[in-house]
Amino acid sequence: MGALEGKVALVTGSGRGIGHAIAQRLAREGARLVINDLDAEPAHSTVEALRKMGVEAVACVGNVTAPDFADRFIGTAMSEFKGIDIIVNNAGFTWDDVVQKMSDEQWHAILDCHMTAPFRILRAAYPHIKALHAADKEAGREVYRKIVNISSTSALNGNAGQINYSGAKAGVIGMTRAIAREWGRFNVNVNAVAFGLIHTRMTSADANAGATVNIEGREIRVGLNPEMLKSHAQRNPLGRGGTPEEAAGGVYLFCSPDSNYITGQTIAVAGNLQ
Repeated sequence: MGALEGKVALVTGSGRGIGHAIAQRLAREGARLVINDLDAEPAHSTVEALRKMGVEAVACVGNVTAPDFADRFIGTAMSEFKGIDIIVNNAGFTWDDVVQKMSDEQWHAILDCHMTAPFRILRAAYPHIKALHAADKEAGREVYRKIVNISSTSALNGNAGQINYSGAKAGVIGMTRAIAREWGRFNVNVNAVAFGLIHTRMTSADANAGATVNIEGREIRVGLNPEMLKSHAQRNPLGRGGTPEEAAGGVYLFCSPDSNYITGQTIAVAGNLQ
């Protein structure tokens, strides 16, 4: 049996990239999954892959910033699995520019995705978390539930051209600490993982080639130029960026029983590049 056998885990942005790796990691430990992606195809593809592993999984497709998303997401877990044990607020993207060129649309889009969406999800989860804890207490069970919010080293250090993203991810750390204090009485551990450079489609494309992804009708430029990637590798003590699987390992730590006495903390999964 895995360490998460029978647990119900909800992971936003889990159809691709780091979120997909997180879902796979939790599934290998026995968790049942609610998978989310902005697009239906990667969400359902991930669900199918998990089911082939013998894991129970369902999809909740949609934009995490939609006003009705949080209720649908939490409702899916409760209707399909009758419980919530782990929530990983992973969905995100970057839309960079220097402050004098950044539009209000860019600012609000990034804050909505990285802060407002997790806030709504946690707010929607609250009555269920409270009721599940009360039922555990009545039955004499000691159960710890886990919230993992994804931050970034851009929050810890700042990053030129990312005032929106750095600010939002710093806000995630503050939100994590606040909810850790509010939900400790329910035996909920609330922690954050701050990623450094992780090689995904968002970072590995050559920015000089004009690579973009479509997010809700917006063509968002992605990628880093090769010289920047080379510079990062030279400055990182490990000599490279991370893989999605390594990023997922940091998240798993905070989902596992090994973190039952850790809350309100942020760890950097960044090869110690600060």
